[in-house]
Amino acid sequence: MFTRRKFLQTAAWAVAGSALMAEQLQANARQALPHFNVNRSGLSLRMKLRFFPYELKLRHVFTVATYSRTTTPDVQVEIEYDGLTGYGEASMPPYLGQTVESVTAFLKRVNLEQFGDPFQLDDILTYVDSLSPGDTAAKAAVDIALHDLVGKLLNAPWYKIWGLNKEKAPSTTFTIGIDTADVVREKTRECAGLYNILKVKLGRDNDKEMIETIRSVTDLPIAIDANQGWTDRQYALDMIHWLKERGIVMVEQPLPADRLEDTAWVTERSPLPVFADESVQRLRDVPGLKGAFTGINIKLMKCTGMREAWKMLTLARALDMKVMVGCMTETSCACSAAAQLSPAVDFADLDGNLLIANDRFKGMTVEKGKITLPDRPGIGVVPT
Repeated sequence: MFTRRKFLQTAAWAVAGSALMAEQLQANARQALPHFNVNRSGLSLRMKLRFFPYELKLRHVFTVATYSRTTTPDVQVEIEYDGLTGYGEASMPPYLGQTVESVTAFLKRVNLEQFGDPFQLDDILTYVDSLSPGDTAAKAAVDIALHDLVGKLLNAPWYKIWGLNKEKAPSTTFTIGIDTADVVREKTRECAGLYNILKVKLGRDNDKEMIETIRSVTDLPIAIDANQGWTDRQYALDMIHWLKERGIVMVEQPLPADRLEDTAWVTERSPLPVFADESVQRLRDVPGLKGAFTGINIKLMKCTGMREAWKMLTLARALDMKVMVGCMTETSCACSAAAQLSPAVDFADLDGNLLIANDRFKGMTVEKGKITLPDRPGIGVVPT
């Protein structure tokens, strides 16, 4: 039987290697770009950080295995330098355990004025990360805004800085939340002609009804997110076999995050790839998931932003794992930041901006179901 223990030593080397590869790639990209002037005015400049709360209003009630909601708390962040502004955000769904109050309290502690060069990404973001052991969404907001600013100073989008081909961006899933059969049919009809793959939230006692209801409307491929809702490993495996017969293509977090050995048992026998979501937060979590999952779902709000997301992707590939990039309910700011990674992943779940009614930005779009990256610099967003 496959065991994760065999991979720990190899994974430790891979962690170090992935960090070096990520930093070298960024350095090479900067050298390869046309000459630029970091300080265009010639004056002694400092970065200025601003932030404010912004509640996201959902188009529909959003229900997963453990809760329902109609809004998501959010904090918008801006970093100004030399006449340019980088945009970021912190989105805080309930399970993250972060609030507007905790995010704003953290951001008040961040002093970017001590750094004279925005290109010192590693130094700046290491400092930000050192301010507390948690606060991942707040850290992601600073990280995204800083990456947006640096991309604008380079006059290049981050997918180009990372050396990616935007034509390889995948289709994004579109989420169908848990609801009554009539509402699920209505939601499915609304989106079935617009997307190439759906994502369905399972983990309650009506899982089969949900799938059969959707299958009565469309035969599109479906990705499943059980949100830790299955508690018995044999039941989970039986469900996965049942789902495969109905056109499901992947399963996300079938068992609770603390059930790693049971998850490894399921993954070893599963006819579908099994992805970690709640079981993976940051780079340090990835090595221990080799063998327990087929792949990982990277979310900026959990991993502190684009810098660590790129390292996680690099490490996962070194461990021969699949990669998915996901999101919370977010504006086009954070979704577009995550989308910069999308040409390098196997699956993408970047519909968070499509689920809200009060987006503040124009950024990545979905055309015929496919993620389409703008050529604008940074993360590619402009305020609306």
